[in-house]
Amino acid sequence: MGKYQLDYKGMKAVSKYHEKLKPAQFDKKQQLEKIRTAYLEKKQKQTDKSSE
Repeated sequence: MGKYQLDYKGMKAVSKYHEKLKPAQFDKKQQLEKIRTAYLEKKQKQTDKSSE
């Protein structure tokens, strides 16, 4: 037996604790969409300036 052997109740508590601390899931599709919209807005502003 290990030095810090946990029973089932203790294991549940530990997993619950770690779930709280885990950062939010990184959503790659959402991140790409955000970058894409920012790029398109920037490009639109540049074309507006150059056409004036």
